[in-house]
Amino acid sequence: MKTHVEVAVIGGGVVGCSVLYHLTKLGCRDVVLIERSELTSGSTWHAAGGFHTLNADTNMAALQGYTIRLYKELEEISGQSCGLHHVGGLTLATTPERLDYLVSERAKHRYMGLDTEIVGPDEIRKLSPIINTDGVIGALYDPLDGHLDPSGTTHAYARAARLQGAEIYLRNKVLELIPQTDGSWEVVTEQGTIRAEHVVNAAGLWAREVGAMAGVFLPLHPMEHQYLVTEDIPEVYERAHELPHAMDPTGESYLRQEGRGLVIGIYEQACDPWAVDGTPWDFGHELLPDKLDRIAEPLEYAFMRYPCLATAGIKRVINGPFTFAPDGNPLVGPVPGLRNFWSACGVMAGFSQGGGVGLTLAEWLVEGEPSRDVFAMDVARFGSYCTRVYTREKVRENYQRRFAVSYPNEELPVGRPLNTTPAYPIWRDQNAVFGQGFGLEHVNYFAPEGQEPFEVPSFRRSNAFDTVGEECRAVRTAVGINEIHNFGKYLVSGPGAQAWLDRVMAGRLPKTGRISLSPMLSPKGKLIGDFTISKLGEGRFQVTASYAAQAYHMRWFEQHLPADGSVRIENVSLNRIGFQIAGPNSRELLSRATRADVSNSALPFMSLAEIEVGICDALVQRVTYTGDLGYEIYVPAAQQQALYEALIAAGEGLGLRPFGMRAMMSLRLEKSFGSWMNEFKPDYTPLETGLDRFISYNKDADFIGKAAALAEKASGTARRLCSFVVEASDADVWGYEPIWKDDTVVGFVTSGGFAHFVGKSVAFGFLPNELISEGQTVEIEILGARCPARLYSQPLFDPKAERMRG
Repeated sequence: MKTHVEVAVIGGGVVGCSVLYHLTKLGCRDVVLIERSELTSGSTWHAAGGFHTLNADTNMAALQGYTIRLYKELEEISGQSCGLHHVGGLTLATTPERLDYLVSERAKHRYMGLDTEIVGPDEIRKLSPIINTDGVIGALYDPLDGHLDPSGTTHAYARAARLQGAEIYLRNKVLELIPQTDGSWEVVTEQGTIRAEHVVNAAGLWAREVGAMAGVFLPLHPMEHQYLVTEDIPEVYERAHELPHAMDPTGESYLRQEGRGLVIGIYEQACDPWAVDGTPWDFGHELLPDKLDRIAEPLEYAFMRYPCLATAGIKRVINGPFTFAPDGNPLVGPVPGLRNFWSACGVMAGFSQGGGVGLTLAEWLVEGEPSRDVFAMDVARFGSYCTRVYTREKVRENYQRRFAVSYPNEELPVGRPLNTTPAYPIWRDQNAVFGQGFGLEHVNYFAPEGQEPFEVPSFRRSNAFDTVGEECRAVRTAVGINEIHNFGKYLVSGPGAQAWLDRVMAGRLPKTGRISLSPMLSPKGKLIGDFTISKLGEGRFQVTASYAAQAYHMRWFEQHLPADGSVRIENVSLNRIGFQIAGPNSRELLSRATRADVSNSALPFMSLAEIEVGICDALVQRVTYTGDLGYEIYVPAAQQQALYEALIAAGEGLGLRPFGMRAMMSLRLEKSFGSWMNEFKPDYTPLETGLDRFISYNKDADFIGKAAALAEKASGTARRLCSFVVEASDADVWGYEPIWKDDTVVGFVTSGGFAHFVGKSVAFGFLPNELISEGQTVEIEILGARCPARLYSQPLFDPKAERMRG
């Protein structure tokens, strides 16, 4: 056994072997895999082995497509059969809402290179005669879907990795992980100790335990999952071709052919978390006791949907544990707070996602960043709010919703409220409808008096539509108040703060008392942050960005902090909160609440002041995401209620009205303001999105990504972000809808919705440069219908920014 390696991968399931293979594929040869038992000795060996591309996140779907296409290449490299069965798959829809979801997913597939189609009941019966289509109104058909041999596939990854220099140590449990001062790790095993420059936790069912060895809690939990294998069924084996997979979300089941019989698995509501207090180290090639009573009701429904099951004998029952994260996606990437410790776990769909997970982690480790945005599976998308109980309950909720329709406006109820601000009861008493992000409650909108505070999930305009419109008009015609806790806020200080920020941020740093906007770039020039920078004094800055990206951004900051201690960074996201006021009456409101001069000459646009507001010492910033005259007012969290009382009293007679995030996101549309993880994300560059106007290309500092940004500026880009007015009816875009020109898909939507004050449906999206011109007409597909759309270049509201700057 080696004593020093570049990378040690812990865990010999399909994910660990995929990581090992992809590391060698990218040229990293000094790598080993350490497995406590034999390969596949966790969830892998008892997996049903199905694979599919359908995923609500487009990049996850693309990575699943990569995984599936990889298998033939893997067979050729390794000489090991994966037991591939590319039989295609049907996802059934029995409700208009489910069909809306499948149609919208199929639309995304158009520009992702995935060849799927919507089929009706007649075609469904032709593809799979065993399906009873009573009540079925359509299905999504994907020819890539299929199944494989879990053991053969895992060994194919392992053999391919060995052929390229990797070593695998079996029957060798990891006992301890000891961090070293140089960032490496001592991996203490039963067979000896290995010094590893990097450690990858791909331990599957034991990922929690391996994480604990490194001093972290990873938000994941195993769930019991059952599937049945039938005896021979004539309707199955008396056919020339293998049946396609079938997923019946209404029945909570998936089904595929297994030899001359069938496999049917159930994601039941009466589900059980497993190993609540930890996975036993001696668990492995055994199964859990059958619990058929738990799946009796969905099984009865399956007999209706697949009548041949009713008379089939059961050959065996498989009840085994699989590991899930709270949202069902994997946990991949550098673990925040640790050096050179990586996560590749929580991969519940290992044979759909394992290849993409392995590729992503290998790119990240070897090349410094993944080739695409993978925030949907980044371990940093969760934070310390994920307690063990919260994680377990969210995992249970996700398991129960395995086949649920994912509505873009839906807010899931489990584990809430968790984190709240002092203003939470104030809003609750005003009939607020809450959403949550990164564990924190925020107001989406305020339901009318007497109406239940609940937004009906929908792909179309919801019951919130009219009320959100009223909130928008109140901001534009009078003044609105909105909480500003929903931003990540960081205090950067110290003698090296200015130079460090100049290195980390691509934009110009402001002078004392001023504010600037800046992208933050990866070394390859991709957008990894969209920041507001406020200079409070010499060596004192506040930087602000997306609240949901806190762990993501803090990880980046900590990775790049100077070793000499000249820079201190503190996450004050929940300690420094307050309110924004926006609208034509906002200056008058603020002037009533303070003795300070807040005139335009004293507090101009993009400036700040530390002044008294009410009885609070506050930081007031003249900036607002509404695109109107407005201010952000920050105080310590304990003083938030006092600030609220002062602002409410000062707003008497000014038409002051609270507004939520739904209105905020509508108001930003008519100003053509992009948003993080929609218009601005690691898939895109500054020049493509228009953020190049905030890059200081000529500043002396060699900021991260500068060479790539300069190269892009010199060469140009093939596409750019554009704004469109859409002729929509009862549904607006949400994101990733295809853009058509002359029966060809030429681009895609990043986000959009209804801009209530100007009364127009708006979409933002990418077009190739040659098609970009004022008034260009295209069609944007919304729920299967191509809606005419027109490109415009000036904001629909206040195009000269006279209100915002005045």
